[in-house]
Amino acid sequence: MLNLLALVLIFSTFGFSVNANGGTQTQVTELPLAEVFGELELSSKRPTSVIVELEAESIVEAKHVGKNQTKASLKSERGKVISELKKAVKTADVNREYDYVFSGFSVELPANEIIKLAAIPGVKAVYPNVHYTADVVSAKEVTAEAFSPAMLKSAPFIGANEAWETGFTGEGVTVAVIDTGVDYTHSDLAHAFGDYKGYDFVDDDNDPQEGAGQYHGTHVSGTVAANGSIKGVAPEARLLGYRVLGPNGGSTEDVVAGIELAVQDGADVMNLSLGNTLNNPDWATSIALDWAMAEGVVAVTSNGNAGPNNWTVGSPGTSREAISVGATQLPYDSYSSVLTTGDVGYASASVMGYPSPEKLLELNGSNELVDVGLAAEADFEGKDVAGKIALISRGGFAFVDKVANAKAKGAVGVVLYNNPGATADIPVVPGLALPTIKLSIADGQKILSEYDAGNTVATFAVEFDKVVGESMASFSSRGPVTFTWMIKPDVSAPGVDIVSTFPGEGYASLQGTSMAAPHVAGAAALLLQKNPNWGTEDVKAALMNTAADVIDPTKNEVYAHNSQGAGSIRVVDALNTNTLVAPGSHSFGKFVKDSGKQVEKQSFEIKNLSNKRKTYSFDVVFAGDPAGIKVSTSNNLKVNAGKSQQVNFNVQVDTSKLEPGYYEGTIVVSDGTQTFDVPTILFVGEPDYPRVTGAFMGKQDEVQYYVGSYLPGGAEVLEYYLFEFNGGIGPIIGALGTFENAPAPFHEFLWDGSVNGEDIAPGDYVLGVYVEQAGVTEYKAYLVTKE
Repeated sequence: MLNLLALVLIFSTFGFSVNANGGTQTQVTELPLAEVFGELELSSKRPTSVIVELEAESIVEAKHVGKNQTKASLKSERGKVISELKKAVKTADVNREYDYVFSGFSVELPANEIIKLAAIPGVKAVYPNVHYTADVVSAKEVTAEAFSPAMLKSAPFIGANEAWETGFTGEGVTVAVIDTGVDYTHSDLAHAFGDYKGYDFVDDDNDPQEGAGQYHGTHVSGTVAANGSIKGVAPEARLLGYRVLGPNGGSTEDVVAGIELAVQDGADVMNLSLGNTLNNPDWATSIALDWAMAEGVVAVTSNGNAGPNNWTVGSPGTSREAISVGATQLPYDSYSSVLTTGDVGYASASVMGYPSPEKLLELNGSNELVDVGLAAEADFEGKDVAGKIALISRGGFAFVDKVANAKAKGAVGVVLYNNPGATADIPVVPGLALPTIKLSIADGQKILSEYDAGNTVATFAVEFDKVVGESMASFSSRGPVTFTWMIKPDVSAPGVDIVSTFPGEGYASLQGTSMAAPHVAGAAALLLQKNPNWGTEDVKAALMNTAADVIDPTKNEVYAHNSQGAGSIRVVDALNTNTLVAPGSHSFGKFVKDSGKQVEKQSFEIKNLSNKRKTYSFDVVFAGDPAGIKVSTSNNLKVNAGKSQQVNFNVQVDTSKLEPGYYEGTIVVSDGTQTFDVPTILFVGEPDYPRVTGAFMGKQDEVQYYVGSYLPGGAEVLEYYLFEFNGGIGPIIGALGTFENAPAPFHEFLWDGSVNGEDIAPGDYVLGVYVEQAGVTEYKAYLVTKE
């Protein structure tokens, strides 16, 4: 079964009533249940791994809420719950146990026994043991012959080299890399490791050496602290490696264990370049990170690679406290392009990516096209593309792999056209293995028609156009976060074509928010070297307050806060700041009154780090200057040297004057010579988060299937349709069901496996889900498998 649902089940109590003989109603005593979150098939007997959170606070949480807690007392409380669980579920198999930043344990049991687990006294919540992967969009190893230290452009771009010149190199600061392990024998990394190197939670031993075929953690570690042929952002920082991801990724139980051990091992900073697609702040990993931050460890996470749409940020980037990082692309040269086949032109032709400007310009002239479909290995059989141009369709698998396959077969260039089933344009993907021209859906169909008619010679004219400034990577996930309505990411950093260390004395160019996060982790190390007494909120504020606006080159305007956060980090400005404004962003939350005015209060803290008294002024601007939003705060605030002060402000929202949705704004703080921008956001009415965020299909028994969807806000109208799958959305087969007033958070029904009286054969299909709710309609499609 292919299950794409990310649903949240919240059981506060469980109760029911029955009609006894004679018609009188008997009320049965309610049974309290813990909250149950996640992708859990509660009717299945399949063994399922979950994370259990206990009501007893972790050691760190207890300390911060003024309670006494010890490992021994927690072990006792945990033991009671585990004992009761094994009585109720004989096959329950407990794996990892937690007590430091998370209180609980991981356990495998049949899914249909999870309700028994949730009913045990002392259990606060049950979370899925979700799958985490390393956030990489593409990877390309750089040969020793081709490698040059000049390839390392990202650290100098954010100002790391200027920080080194002033003596800040990360010396004395320990950074934990929670990832796929690390090749600590690499000559550029060996200096950063002592006798104790970390821990391997995949193989459960004291050697976090990266596994065969893995490279992600080594690359991330190099961006943080390489000091050899290339230099990381903090080249004299100490590293600790925690291997929580194996060749096929990892799971919550190991990630939480890695966070716990890193905090206990004395890490000052931790980097988690990993994630999933769950946009929720309350998963176990995010909770562990929040308490790690409270304990004084700066936690940095990647925001995810599911962009560019809003609401695509995934855990642990959704953490309330950790620094979530989006990915930018460094400034690059832009080229114009013209493509013709014979007398036929293609207006949408534009440069998608290339390995170097020289290789791109070598494309100019005429060359033969060879249609290789999706460009899978089998698509090249019987076709000669050596020295020719591969004509490739979008779909099936990653762009970089398509182009790499073409290069492996000897092609010198690619024309890649959009698939008719696609819902978005093909993005620019810098660093592709071959010079690649992209086409729209319409032009793709036109060039195929010309090709079939024998018009197979393509002529290219590519010219330099302009330099494009730093921009957000199209793949970088966007906020906001559901339930907390927070802006994410917090900041951004370079994440495209990042050259760093590769296992076995190598180097590689990778891209993804995984590559952006370690720039921020390294910057945090530099800040802590200069300011060893700073708290985590100070480090976060310094990076956010001094970040530079990223400009959308297609619109020539600043990207939205939910794309870039506070902006792209600038190390020297963060090191030299004389003011800290924390928190570095604000959410006023939801305003849901149907009419009239609603007022909410907020506050932030200003720290004057200078040796002079400062006077601060404030201005709040919301995008578009909407008439229904008014913010009041102090006009002037005097803060003595080395002191801090709270700033209170109110927001008044007249929902009758505003359309539903969210409104981004900026709180501009000025000390007369410098300004500091604090992103803010508020929501009016029902936020525009997706009405349907997942769908699923699975076999219930020999004749029935369960089908359903995740509906965060419920649905007034809900319809399911089945389509053929042909690499995209194929012809419609028919409707599976129509429903009204489906409640949140999920909907499920039984299907007999037929449409219009005809049985549907097992295989892959597209499940279309149509939703109407609160005046908003939405249609989404999901790949599912009928067993």
